[in-house]
Amino acid sequence: MIRGFLTRRAEWPARIPDPDAPPPLSLLWREAGALLRAISGRIRPMPPEPNPDSDHPPVMVLPGFLSGDWATKALRADLRRAGFRCYAWGLGFNRGATADIVDRIDTRVQWIIDRTGHAPALVGWSLGGIYAREYAKHHPDKVARVVTLGSPFSGSRRANRAWRLYHLVARHPVDNPPIDFHPAPRPSMPTFALWSKHDGVIAADSARGLPHESDRQVEVDCGHMGFAYAPNSVAAIVKALTEEVATTTGGQIREA
Repeated sequence: MIRGFLTRRAEWPARIPDPDAPPPLSLLWREAGALLRAISGRIRPMPPEPNPDSDHPPVMVLPGFLSGDWATKALRADLRRAGFRCYAWGLGFNRGATADIVDRIDTRVQWIIDRTGHAPALVGWSLGGIYAREYAKHHPDKVARVVTLGSPFSGSRRANRAWRLYHLVARHPVDNPPIDFHPAPRPSMPTFALWSKHDGVIAADSARGLPHESDRQVEVDCGHMGFAYAPNSVAAIVKALTEEVATTTGGQIREA
């Protein structure tokens, strides 16, 4: 009997992974403590801008869903200490995609170009990374490179723990925004995707993407909230902003 059961079980079809599967709930609970540490980063003083003759391109940091420049202050401070002229996005609270989001980002990017004389690199956290990739495709001459931090640009747009809340706040489905988004195709400039298997909000496969969807897929050992302040994440961002990379081939590196 047991042998017959095992034989029949071996013949069962393999379980097909759910493309909409979010990260495990156990990882989501870990994000609560990380959120408190991220919020505490807003009280850190912002260092002055580095020398304008720095070899590094200027950097604009785009916040995630339901956050704003306060949430990226610690990261911007760390990037300034690393020698980057780093700027907030300056567009207020990120409540979700709007029909004019690319134009609003363009106004800010143009301000940075007028101020520094150089196209900035865009560092986008979560939904901010979706904006960064999409803007870079619309205005490739105005972006030096793109770095996404736990951004769900690949696969199903529901492979995360935030899509229901997004529907409620943004007042449109996550997979039917008021703008023609195509986040998966890689922008033409160097593009880095930072992802984590410990991310409690965004599914790892969604934030990592396929090899041809970015130039580098960089694994970082942190939670979703840690992308903007964890030392190993900051180090990976700095490396992504400075590494020379050929954009004609995909690659994979790991930072832990």
